Amino acid sequence: MTTQTAHEAPPAARRAPIVPSYAEDAWWTPSDDSRTTDVLDANTGEPVARFGSQGLDLAAMVAHARGTGQEGLGKLTLHERALKLKELAMFLNERRQQLYEVSFGTGATKIDSMVDIDGGIGVLFTFSSKGRRELPNSNVVLDGPAEPLSKDGSFVGTHVYTRIPGVAAQINAFNFPVWGMLEKFAPAFIAGVPTIVKPATPTGHLTEACVRLMVDSGILPAGSLQLISGSARELLDVMDYRDMLSFTGSASTANSLKSHPNVIDGGVRFTAETDSLNAAILGPDAEPGTPEFDAFVKAVVTEMTVKAGQKCTAIRRTIVPKGREQAVVDAVSARIAQRVVVGDPRGEGTTMGALASLDQLRDVRGAVEAMLAAGGELAYGTLDAPVVRTAGGDDAVVPAGAFMSPLVLTWDDVDAEAVHSQEAFGPVTSVLGYEDVNDAVRLAARGAGSLVATVCTNDPETARALTVGIAGHHGRVHILNRETARSSTGHGSPVPHLVHGGPGRAGGGEELGGIRSVKHHMQRTALQGSPNLLTAVTGVWHAGADRVIAGSEAFGADPANVHPFRKSLAELRVGDAFASDLRRVDLEDILAFAETTGDTFYAHTDAKAAEANPFFPGQVAHGYLLVSWAAGLFVEPAPGPVLANYGLENLRFITPVAAGDSVRVTLTAKKITPRVTDEYGEVAWDAVLHNRDGEIVANYDVLTLVEKEDTTYKNWA
Repeated sequence: MTTQTAHEAPPAARRAPIVPSYAEDAWWTPSDDSRTTDVLDANTGEPVARFGSQGLDLAAMVAHARGTGQEGLGKLTLHERALKLKELAMFLNERRQQLYEVSFGTGATKIDSMVDIDGGIGVLFTFSSKGRRELPNSNVVLDGPAEPLSKDGSFVGTHVYTRIPGVAAQINAFNFPVWGMLEKFAPAFIAGVPTIVKPATPTGHLTEACVRLMVDSGILPAGSLQLISGSARELLDVMDYRDMLSFTGSASTANSLKSHPNVIDGGVRFTAETDSLNAAILGPDAEPGTPEFDAFVKAVVTEMTVKAGQKCTAIRRTIVPKGREQAVVDAVSARIAQRVVVGDPRGEGTTMGALASLDQLRDVRGAVEAMLAAGGELAYGTLDAPVVRTAGGDDAVVPAGAFMSPLVLTWDDVDAEAVHSQEAFGPVTSVLGYEDVNDAVRLAARGAGSLVATVCTNDPETARALTVGIAGHHGRVHILNRETARSSTGHGSPVPHLVHGGPGRAGGGEELGGIRSVKHHMQRTALQGSPNLLTAVTGVWHAGADRVIAGSEAFGADPANVHPFRKSLAELRVGDAFASDLRRVDLEDILAFAETTGDTFYAHTDAKAAEANPFFPGQVAHGYLLVSWAAGLFVEPAPGPVLANYGLENLRFITPVAAGDSVRVTLTAKKITPRVTDEYGEVAWDAVLHNRDGEIVANYDVLTLVEKEDTTYKNWA
């Protein structure tokens, strides 16, 4: 990923407006505009914006985030914050055309803008859904089961996640000014951590337009989002161990940032996504004419031309079987010639826009020239200024535009250092031939760590060998064949559900990954204490904590207590429980269940065979018979606030139950999760089956949907 330098300022009469920052919940512009950086329309060279942040108080912004931002977000639960993301996504979705109009000036086509803008909005929708579905409606997230730390159960341990107490700052690259911001903002917001955004200058005016919409929506709590339009060189100086910095950009800048004293000694959490020489490997079975060959060629061209190849996930190295290089070059060249029209995105028929700036154009051309000098040969395209489609629909050379032809390079020496170390951050790919699968793995690994690689094959053994061989060098492996050619989201499209990042050269960081990325913004802490106090801290009942038990006096219940199934969420508390009486298991019950269900496994139906099995004390009851009976033992049959049973989790059968034994169940409200948008919530019940000797027969969680207020009985009555 390349960095950008400032353009020389155009004459004052033509100067564009300064893009403001958003600091401490107010828009701010520098009083001195003499040190601003000018941004030009990538297609026409006309001034569109100026950037300057001199005089901006970064320390005050960080303090505002830690104070006002943390306070406002902390008043909301994880679910409430997730719901706000959905509101925000809907708000932006209705106004995305405003962002498209700004995006065209960055060289982005309508498709490019959809990838960036619609993709970013989609991230908000996805995280909203996953946050409400996979996280508790609280601000403490349990991590794994409790660990007993004493023989009598009075001292236990567990792990929890809580939000970091500082700010999540993000420094982003120029290529995805909306998606790059929102994919970092969404998980931080759900975690409850305020964000400071520092976009790249060449496209920062699009980021500002999106932030302005987000602020104008009125959805976000005060202090939860701030924007730096311009330089932020001193940002790390005012951050400490409470904070997190996520960087996307060049490896050299990342190395400079992570060597800052506040990262090395001060404990600032730092994650980076940097340069990546991603590969696509064509399997030996994918010959011309196969669906795999066609899908491979399409993927390569797509990654060369979407965003004009300015993607950290673009295919830089196209690795194909030896002897098939020319066939791939010909097919890629033909597809480009047939389908790619370079020009102003506002022009009819344009499919690939300009690079983001003239500086970027110079950088890419310079990188290609260095690669050609190192042994690469130009197999398709030209380094000269191409004829392009203008906004008016004419074809012409536009010297002021940052336009570039797609380029395909070939190499006689596939081990030339330049092809595995030089990134031309534009519409450029190199075709390399490999000897065998092991050689393909070796060439892919020469990238020294990448974000993504595609393996294109319909042969299972080839898919396994290539994937296992390269996985340790990549953050993501995209396996492409005829079965996924139509449905795949593509080589170069990170999805919010899966991790985005990569080892080595790619930065060693990790973003996205669903709820994993929410936890990136949280601290995992070990807790030790009594079951009662751990229950109080986590909001989840721990075995050994106090209970209010209804049901059988013989097993610790108070008959005066109300059955927990008669309680709505307004009345139900963690620790409310029910203890049943014993129910005898007779051989006739076992045989009847076997006949009814068709489960005639010998341990239930053949006394001699069952006695010979070392796990069973003769004929035993089916586990599912006992779980069914448990429901009958704890259920309250009359209409009430419990609306439905929607499943079991973590079911384990511990002790077999022979004919003549008896079983009982104890059910305890373990976790209560009200739904923000519904009139009901979810309750997880700890269920334990015991035999007559008190041994645990089975344990599991019962999941029910329960009304917030008891209206069911009233409606039924």
